[in-house]
Amino acid sequence: MLHAEFRDPRLVAVYDAEYGWSHDDDFFLSVVAGTPGARVLDLGCGTGRLALGMAAAGHTVTGVDPATASLAAARAKPGAEKVTWIAGTSAVLPDASFDVAVMTSHVAQFLVDDEEWARTLADLRRALVPGGRVAFDAYDPGDRRWERWNPVDSRRRIALPGGGTVTAWTEVTAVHDGTVAFTHHYALPDGTRLTSTATLRFRTERELRASLGAAGFTVERIHGGWNGEPVGEGDGEFVVVARR
Repeated sequence: MLHAEFRDPRLVAVYDAEYGWSHDDDFFLSVVAGTPGARVLDLGCGTGRLALGMAAAGHTVTGVDPATASLAAARAKPGAEKVTWIAGTSAVLPDASFDVAVMTSHVAQFLVDDEEWARTLADLRRALVPGGRVAFDAYDPGDRRWERWNPVDSRRRIALPGGGTVTAWTEVTAVHDGTVAFTHHYALPDGTRLTSTATLRFRTERELRASLGAAGFTVERIHGGWNGEPVGEGDGEFVVVARR
């Protein structure tokens, strides 16, 4: 199934167990903290980890995601009543309603088509107030991270909160013109085998800067890691902050 870890409740639970609060959440929370009491958009909020953290820090948070199974998991978590949850894409965003927008966990790369990426950036600019900021992450193609997405290097064991362990691994199925297609494999405790397919777009720093500029944003900074490292010297990431 395409994007099953966001759409299949069984794998949504596995995703939640695998990805807890981490240094990337700390970074995005610090960006938002630059605007006390900010009205924040979390586009592609998933199961709500960061959205809930930002709400707990005193911000007014709206989480938007097209995956209803992920939103259901978010709504069931403690503190969920402090967040406005919306099922949809950037097309549903209201005009001039947010001070900061974030797209985390490489959401920007799931927007593979350049026209879709441009539409999303245009929607974000429309939804932000003048001077509002957008922050997101994307893998640096120079790091060639996909070469480590194979059944040996990517194999991991995920402990579920209710007991049991899931074995998971990833394999790349195609690399072409800046896109990487791959399949996540999951072996559940009851013996069930599930898969989730996806494609990511690996844009260069030059492409990201050009697309942001064309959409009416000014790039403030692009780091290469979560501690502010220069591009090429950090975690193999582009960590981007731009201003409307």
